[in-house]
Amino acid sequence: MIKLATMTSVCPDWTLEETIAGMKRHGYNALEPRVEWGHAAGIEADLDAGGRDAIRHRLADEGLEVCCIATSCRLAAADPDERAGHVDALRTYIDLAADLGCLYVRTFGGRRAQNVEWQAVVDYVIAGYRQVLLQAADRGVTVLMETHDDWSCSAPVRAVVEQADHPNLQALWDIMHPQRMLEKPEETFGVIGACTRHLHAHDGSYVDGKIQTGPLGEGVIDHATPLELLADAGFDGCFSVEVIHKPGSDHDADRVLGQYAAKFRQFTGQ
Repeated sequence: MIKLATMTSVCPDWTLEETIAGMKRHGYNALEPRVEWGHAAGIEADLDAGGRDAIRHRLADEGLEVCCIATSCRLAAADPDERAGHVDALRTYIDLAADLGCLYVRTFGGRRAQNVEWQAVVDYVIAGYRQVLLQAADRGVTVLMETHDDWSCSAPVRAVVEQADHPNLQALWDIMHPQRMLEKPEETFGVIGACTRHLHAHDGSYVDGKIQTGPLGEGVIDHATPLELLADAGFDGCFSVEVIHKPGSDHDADRVLGQYAAKFRQFTGQ
């Protein structure tokens, strides 16, 4: 059964207790902390061992879990020194995930080196991931590469995962971005469906030529088809709501959580 999760980006000003209450109110199963953005839930790499243990048990007490640590690590950065910094950061987030009982860490490709063939980019991206995969395997964590930015089309993500050939490197299917690149969900599923372990959900509509997020099921991004295809294939990961609000901004997090939860259940029949 596909589980329902939310990123802390939906409710950046909510404390952990307020976030738990909102998740319980709307029937969520899991939390995806967006680290590095100073969210009030307080889940960051600098948490000490006691803090990590307390959060893990507090969520477990409510029947909830941390499903994925959403980072800004970008393994396709063209500059080797910058890339090395992202690899070092990824090591800290693998440990954070393991300490929270979390199976996944989200990474980006990011902006790739220009004026070189895709295969050369894939090669150096894989070399970066290979620096952390032994640690990830030892700690029971899987690193995910997201369909996002220069990697919004699914084929390059598939190439990295396939050529790395390691069980602890898999894909995160952000449902919006391949469709922005004019991939149909059936096409994306055919390319990365078998290696998809986690989903990001945010519907949207085009306004003045740019996508603007909005209520699930009311925009142009098809979420129903990916959910159906993955459910039929036995996917049991999380559909994680990624509606991004900045701390201190004027928004109704509770409304977003409620609307996405209701539409998710309509799509899945859960």
